Amino acid sequence: MVHGRRMKLFSARTAGLLYLIVLAFGLASEAALRTRIFVPDDAAATAANAAEAQWLLRAVLAANLTYLAGEVVMTAILYLLFRRVSEPVSLLAAALRLVSLAVFTANLSNLLAARTDPTNALRHLEAHQHGYAAGLVIFGLNCLAMGHLLRHSGRTALGVLLGVAGVGYLVNSYLFTLVPGYGGEATPVLLAPALIAETWFCVVLLRARSPRL
Repeated sequence: MVHGRRMKLFSARTAGLLYLIVLAFGLASEAALRTRIFVPDDAAATAANAAEAQWLLRAVLAANLTYLAGEVVMTAILYLLFRRVSEPVSLLAAALRLVSLAVFTANLSNLLAARTDPTNALRHLEAHQHGYAAGLVIFGLNCLAMGHLLRHSGRTALGVLLGVAGVGYLVNSYLFTLVPGYGGEATPVLLAPALIAETWFCVVLLRARSPRL
């Protein structure tokens, strides 16, 4: 019994550490692309930035590979931790997250193309942006499923906020898909709940004091 409790606490904290890596590397990668390389509607400036910052594109690719690998392990741990709440929903959440990770991984081909073909970097990075939005549709559904699990495990406020975050991901991704010329103007507002909820979830995992989180 004691050994099992310790293993669950260790698993929760490991998931929290991996979540921290995912958040840090994911946010840093996107910030680097948006502030140092990608210039909306300016192919010449984006091409020049991509040609001059090859090291940064390599670093962004490495950071993405690192956090994607960590997220696969984290997904498995979260499934094991929350299956006691609901086996079907926990399995659904894990499956949705893994599908979104597959989309994100495939989407790295656009970053690689921007590095190897800097002349057309704007086109490649715009494709990456839309590919990322497609992955976030699936991830938004994962947030809804995880929100359900958290609410039913006693973390009601966090579960509700993560559900709101899922809706924000869905709305923002469909805006990219359906609204011509949408450049993410509403993204800061729509994804603010996600930043808060995911950071909160990470802290809950890192500070786990019981198997019930």
